[in-house]
Amino acid sequence: MKKIISAGLITGTVLLVFAYVALLVMPILLPKVAEEYYNPAFINDAGRNALYYIHPFVLAFGLSWFWNRFKSQLKGNALMQGVEMALIYLLVAIVPSLLITYSAIDVSLFTIASWLLYGFLQALIAGIIFSKMHA
Repeated sequence: MKKIISAGLITGTVLLVFAYVALLVMPILLPKVAEEYYNPAFINDAGRNALYYIHPFVLAFGLSWFWNRFKSQLKGNALMQGVEMALIYLLVAIVPSLLITYSAIDVSLFTIASWLLYGFLQALIAGIIFSKMHA
């Protein structure tokens, strides 16, 4: 349990920094995607904005538990284990969520693709950190 908590805290912190950097870089790299966030489908409520900063920790603890439970199934070096974990996360959580999101919210396929990449990178980062911590 101690490993799950420590890995979750460390990974959550790294993912929070990644989220913040992505928030700063996205309007520069993907201006059309950033423009979509002005759509009324997106709520701009200061009370809910805190969830953006809590999300990396929720994800990190969930993935930390998953890693602890299934790490013996992930083979290879830290990068390969991270890629495998990220692909599992993509197929189990991200793709189904994005399919339902795309069907219900007026966002472009390009925005959905950017969210898919972002989710993959989050899980990849987490997988690499977990692999290094549990080596």
